[in-house]
Amino acid sequence: MKLTRKQSARRRHRRVRRKVEGSAERPRLAVFRSNQHIYVQVIDDQQQHTLVTASTVEKELRSQLQSGATCQASAQIGKLIAQRSLEKGISKVVFDRGGNLYHGRVQALAEAAREAGLDF
Repeated sequence: MKLTRKQSARRRHRRVRRKVEGSAERPRLAVFRSNQHIYVQVIDDQQQHTLVTASTVEKELRSQLQSGATCQASAQIGKLIAQRSLEKGISKVVFDRGGNLYHGRVQALAEAAREAGLDF
C-alpha cells in the first residue's frame, strides 16, 4: 500500500507530536503549510491555549507579499512570530514542523525566527 503525500505528512506529524509538547515555560511553535499560505502558532499544550499567531493571510502582510507560498513570505512570518512572541515574554519555544520536512518554506521560517531572537 502506497501512502499519499498527505498521509505521509500526517504520519510524520503524529510521530513528531509524540515527542514535542509545549508548556507554559517553553511553548510549541507549530507550523501549518498549505499550498498558498503558511500559518504559525505558539501554543501552550498544558493549558490548551494559543498564545501568539501569525500567517500570510493577515491584511497588513498581504499587501506587502506577492504570494504567501514563497520562502520570502515564510521568512517574514518567522520574523513576525518571533517579534510577537518576544513582546509577550516568550523567548524559548519547541519547534513543531507539523509533519513537513525541514526544508524550503519551513526551514526559511525557522531560520528567520531564530535570527529574530527566538531560542529553539
